[in-house]
Amino acid sequence: MTKNRNLVIVGDSAFAEIAREYFDADSEYRVAGFAVEAAYLKRTELHGLPVVAFEELERCFPAVDHEIFVAVVYTQLNRLRTRLAQAAKARGYRLASFVSPRAFVWRNVTIGEHCFVFEDNTVQPFVSIGENVVLWSGNHVGHHSVIEANCFVASHVVISGFCTIGASSFLGVNATIANNVRVGRDNWVGPNVAVMKDTADGALLKTEQPEPARVSAPRFFKVPA
Repeated sequence: MTKNRNLVIVGDSAFAEIAREYFDADSEYRVAGFAVEAAYLKRTELHGLPVVAFEELERCFPAVDHEIFVAVVYTQLNRLRTRLAQAAKARGYRLASFVSPRAFVWRNVTIGEHCFVFEDNTVQPFVSIGENVVLWSGNHVGHHSVIEANCFVASHVVISGFCTIGASSFLGVNATIANNVRVGRDNWVGPNVAVMKDTADGALLKTEQPEPARVSAPRFFKVPA
């Protein structure tokens, strides 16, 4: 694949490493380097590429010929990723997206800027995905559903048909959203949670953890002579 666009990845964590692999293997982007806010800059190189202070992006990677992808996970309900993306855009950088060619995305799906869709996602007809959304691998997004801006969807999540996922929400591994359900803004839906009805903004949903089993001390019996 021809590499005709330059990209800087903001972040140097595991997600940044993974994003670099995907952009390198399956996109037209050439990853030129990484950037981290100066207060968290602890190294100058990652995988042979420079790591620079986010505050000094223009000096090393001018906006005129570099785009940005912020590879930060759901810290602060995705607000950290949102803040960095908005800051880069305000400084004149275009925001890049990645949709894996190994994902199934129907032809009339709309996807906003600065999204990352991993492999094995199924996104059915008439779905709308807002800006700054991450769909990790293996999710199902049902027809006519809406994922609003700044959401992070972990792996193997099922979003059924005609659902709405409110802005800045997180859906944990194996979560299930039933048909016609609206998940409110700023929701944190934990792993394995089944959401069967609408939720309020700011809801924290998690499965009840069972009490640990109590194990009695072994009993020793004297064997009769």
